[in-house]
Amino acid sequence: MAKKLAVIGAGLMGSGIAQVSAQAGWDVVLRDVTDAALQRGTDGIKASYEKFVAKGRLEAAAAEQALARITTTTDLDAAADADIVVEAVFEDIDTKRDIFRTLDGLVKEETVLASNTSAIPITKIAAATQRPERVVGAHFFSPVPMMQLCELVRGYKTSDETLAKAREFAEGVGKTCIVVNRDVAGFVTTRLISALVVEAVKLYESGVATAEDIDIACKLGFGHAMGPLATADLTGIDILMHATGNIYTECQDEKFAPPELMRRMVDAGDLGRKSGQGFYQH
Repeated sequence: MAKKLAVIGAGLMGSGIAQVSAQAGWDVVLRDVTDAALQRGTDGIKASYEKFVAKGRLEAAAAEQALARITTTTDLDAAADADIVVEAVFEDIDTKRDIFRTLDGLVKEETVLASNTSAIPITKIAAATQRPERVVGAHFFSPVPMMQLCELVRGYKTSDETLAKAREFAEGVGKTCIVVNRDVAGFVTTRLISALVVEAVKLYESGVATAEDIDIACKLGFGHAMGPLATADLTGIDILMHATGNIYTECQDEKFAPPELMRRMVDAGDLGRKSGQGFYQH
């Protein structure tokens, strides 16, 4: 019998997780608060499958079968019989804790509750439940169908069994995992990219170099596929500012304090690719 996955949040991350999981044979229920959000999510999944088919990386029949494994709902109760739940909503701790508190009263005793958070300590989310040992971080990367990494995060009380189940799930949908053994804000990847982006913004802000030259330096000097300012535009400057701000709030390390330019860009609505303007024009 196919295992059931519930994904909470049908945005770019949630729909991507649903997509790769359905393709790997999971029955997926994708939940969001509005039908419009669910429609956007499923439209994105269909378009992505179509691209894979067009490039010969996925059989058309396999894409149809995967799509048929995905159902959508606005009802959180639909997660009740899931074997794994992955939460992929906005990076707001109160929102996440509310969802986990509700899920705690809904799901089976053995269900693994995972958060796709990129910066919020898992222990803080798990504390909203009566089963912190069953809560784990499963931080996927965008776009999920293309990015190979999944960062698994052990909360203060996460059990070995829960971590093993999360690894089995992530590897089963085609990801390579790293394990974060200490639940520090920002984990490994978000701390690294945040420190790099913050310093890159400061260099650009103070006129040391252009955005293009800073990114070229990282690509050609360090072998990065994409420079930090182009990465900020792709990820969303508001999202990165939120992530760096969360880390700074937690650890008070100045290297994670969002620069003034980043704050003003967010105030002005220059959020990167999604708004058409960031460090670059799109």
